[in-house]
Amino acid sequence: MSGIHLHPSAHNTRTHRHRMSLIVSISGIRGVVGETLTPEAVIRYAAAFGAYCSAKHPPAPSVILGRDGRITGSFVVPIVRSALAAAGVHVRDIGICPTPTVQLAVEQGGAAGGISVTASHNPIQWNGLKFMASTGMFLDGAENRELWNIAERPPTYASWDRLGRQSSEEVWLERHCDAVLGLEMVNVESIRRRRFRIVLDCVNAAGGKIVPMLLERLGCEVVPLNCDVSGVFAHTPEPIPENLTDLAARVKKEKADLGIAVDPDVDRLVLITERGEPYSEEYTIASAVEFVLRRRAGTRGGAPPRVVVNLSTTRAVDDIARAHGAEVLRTPVGEINVAKRMKETGAVIGGEGSGGVILPDVHLGRDAIVGIGLLLQLLADSGGTLSALKASLPSYQIAKGKIELGEVQPGEVLRRLQASHAREGKINTDDGLKIDFADYWVHLRKSNTEPIVRIIAEAPTMDRASAAVAAFTGEIKTLAGIR
Repeated sequence: MSGIHLHPSAHNTRTHRHRMSLIVSISGIRGVVGETLTPEAVIRYAAAFGAYCSAKHPPAPSVILGRDGRITGSFVVPIVRSALAAAGVHVRDIGICPTPTVQLAVEQGGAAGGISVTASHNPIQWNGLKFMASTGMFLDGAENRELWNIAERPPTYASWDRLGRQSSEEVWLERHCDAVLGLEMVNVESIRRRRFRIVLDCVNAAGGKIVPMLLERLGCEVVPLNCDVSGVFAHTPEPIPENLTDLAARVKKEKADLGIAVDPDVDRLVLITERGEPYSEEYTIASAVEFVLRRRAGTRGGAPPRVVVNLSTTRAVDDIARAHGAEVLRTPVGEINVAKRMKETGAVIGGEGSGGVILPDVHLGRDAIVGIGLLLQLLADSGGTLSALKASLPSYQIAKGKIELGEVQPGEVLRRLQASHAREGKINTDDGLKIDFADYWVHLRKSNTEPIVRIIAEAPTMDRASAAVAAFTGEIKTLAGIR
């Protein structure tokens, strides 16, 4: 097992990478199957998680286990099951399902924790493990450090008479749909009356089971595209416009009302308009905020409703919240950061601009199934088209870039940038450096795994956003002495 040893100092960061590219971070572990995600690596971290759950919930905890459908899951899951059982943990396998379904099952099923076997939107050769606490939320920074420390020690296993049991539970996809359809703010009959025709791209992963189930219960006509759950991705799985050209073309060909795309573990939701145009993943969360705040308008106990998003999420959320008398709170990038702040502040809606919607009425995790329910209800309420709905929202454009710094320390570059712009805009250093100017913002984040600064800018037009990225790229090159 020495092949996955982690340098102790790496535990002080939110994300760190082993020299052979096994990624161990606040999002779990992730690697290339057969290279870095080896049986030894899976055993080490699954057994460590079993020990972690046993310490938190003695004497015989249960763990929910699900997978996103990718082809290597059939290799990884039996190893995880055996490692957990060997650690004395009862394993409740819920099969191929979204990561948010695992989160929901942990919370509602009274489990000590959960594991989703997934590499999220990574290419097909990748897989990994995402770890959840008994709340159904991902492990936070302190909890992850505790898990990593256990994984550094030799594993301890239960005696033959204290091994964990293994069982299957096949009810959670339906219960997940029930949780969305049972929301007070979702009027199933009004959605059914619209008889939406929807082209659905689930990239042949976990969404291929649950999303058609939900849509059919909502009276939609589903035109399936890549919904066979074979785990063989039909295209690069990240749901961004350049990977959804087939979906966009099919929406126009079928004269559909919209297209829906989800990533392999179904925590990100992206829409295509009836014109075959991207709705923009940033506008998934903006639209969900608009819908929920319409339903929760006014004050609650004298305080305005709260919305929580990360620092890189569109300013459209702020405009929408302001129109409804709500307050926006921002966190560092990362689902657990948003979810924790939502729990602490009693937020009514939150999420991230990558297409992730978090509705605490269901559970505190990004959830495309929840997002679909809210967005279809918003569209049904509007009575119009998806393109008209987008046109009614505040309009912004996001541009992105990155720059390699070589031997120059990214932190030093960001500190010097902060000093040079301190009087020009509102500064936030919770996650790298974000500067809010009057008509645009820029967010610069250093990579924790390589000497790169990522640059994200948003403005009313793409030209302005791209110009901001170019300007800050130039500044960084000057500060770093890069020609």
